[in-house]
Amino acid sequence: MTMSNADAQPAGAMRRQIGLYLNLIRWNRPAGWLLLLWPTLSGLWVAAGGFPGWHLLVVFTLGTILMRSAGCCINDVADREFDRHVKRTAQRPVTTGAISVKHALGFGAVLALLAFALVLTTNEVAVAWSFAALAITLVYPYAKRFVSMPQAVLGVAFSFGIPMAFAAVQSRVPPLAWVLLAGNLFWVLAYDTEYAMVDRDDDLKIGMKTSAITLGRSDVAAVTSSYLIYLLIWALALTSNKLSAIFYVALGLALVQVAWHYTLIRTRSREGCFKAFRLNHWLGFTVFAGVALAYALR
Repeated sequence: MTMSNADAQPAGAMRRQIGLYLNLIRWNRPAGWLLLLWPTLSGLWVAAGGFPGWHLLVVFTLGTILMRSAGCCINDVADREFDRHVKRTAQRPVTTGAISVKHALGFGAVLALLAFALVLTTNEVAVAWSFAALAITLVYPYAKRFVSMPQAVLGVAFSFGIPMAFAAVQSRVPPLAWVLLAGNLFWVLAYDTEYAMVDRDDDLKIGMKTSAITLGRSDVAAVTSSYLIYLLIWALALTSNKLSAIFYVALGLALVQVAWHYTLIRTRSREGCFKAFRLNHWLGFTVFAGVALAYALR
């Protein structure tokens, strides 16, 4: 039995619509939510002193994916007028009008509510901090209009899974969580500056504020230094936890990746900078693997 043309057309339209929403949340580019996931899981392992249990692992993994997806919806609505002038973003569904502002915000709200439902299965402290996390998610897309280095705001947003993890495990957010957040902020500053270096020419034309523009010819040095500060802060912060040597081996492997990133971005080519940005999830995974293995072998 074959499908009639009348049946095939609605089915095809539905597939195209689903494809647009998947494109909206960057489903085909998982590197984005992996950049959120690895530091969040690292914080979860540190807070729990090892494997945190399947419940929290599922909550934070799914919550990370949902909140990153919701953030994409908000970001694309906020940037729709700017994105049409940037080569890399001109075909985003909200920018082209394929998805309306109303539908994009509605979809983002549903995703955020699903993430909040997951947080409700933890404790009151984590629930309270989730409102701060949401506020930062809402603020970031507009920071690019007023802050000379909006990547620092993104750094807070992309690091907030760390205090959330401590809140869910310990029902408190100790100083260690904020130190790890500060360290992770430098990692975000490094990779998002690489990302901004890709669009620097377009951003200059439309008046967008980015760290790549603010730093000018100091961008490569600043990116490299930010990577080193991130790894140094995490190494010092976790010294008192008496992790096994595997953690420091992982940091050494992360340093090798930093050197590789330097070779990719030193000429400031679009291709090199974008490749460096896309490879960052491996650096985050390396640090997380070092943390997880160090607790397992301690």
